[in-house]
Amino acid sequence: MKSILFKYMTQFTSLNDEEQQAIAEDILIEEFKKGTVLLRQGDVPAQCYFVLKGCVRQYSIDGTTGKEVTSNFYTEEQAVSIFNRHQQDKSSAYTLTCLEDCILVVGDLDAESSMFHKHAQLETMVRKMVEENLGEVHDEWTSFIASAPEERYKALLRKRPQLVHRVPQYQLASYLGITPESLSRIKKRVHTNDV
Repeated sequence: MKSILFKYMTQFTSLNDEEQQAIAEDILIEEFKKGTVLLRQGDVPAQCYFVLKGCVRQYSIDGTTGKEVTSNFYTEEQAVSIFNRHQQDKSSAYTLTCLEDCILVVGDLDAESSMFHKHAQLETMVRKMVEENLGEVHDEWTSFIASAPEERYKALLRKRPQLVHRVPQYQLASYLGITPESLSRIKKRVHTNDV
């Protein structure tokens, strides 16, 4: 599993093997069973994650309707960033749950600055990762709000086709901002036209 992490790290830094190994020795890698809740909506986050294997769902419960609203799925080589971590006692607006058995790098948010001090290039690497992630999120959001539901589904098939087979359809529908029934109709239309 560490080889996946090393491959990813080399995209963002010029760390040599020895430096990568030193960082890897300070990084905690844990296995989590399907259904494990990593963070509950309303709790104060203490950790961030990087997915080596598996799928993590991010969702919130709408206070008015009580419905679950899926905002993201994190799969292999994706960081589950906690962006409000510098605001003291800021509770999470969402829940993170393992949809599959997962192997995750677990980062302690309180130990972040000491890790950056110990490994000088780590902070640069994390900053570059966050910048790339924010750019992707911004582009996806801009496209999402300008798209019709069928276009959203087609974009998902192009960019993240594995989700269609890994995620329950009602959660995928929530992520796309549509009902499960609408998703069924769209899938039927799209796959009929592809034949």
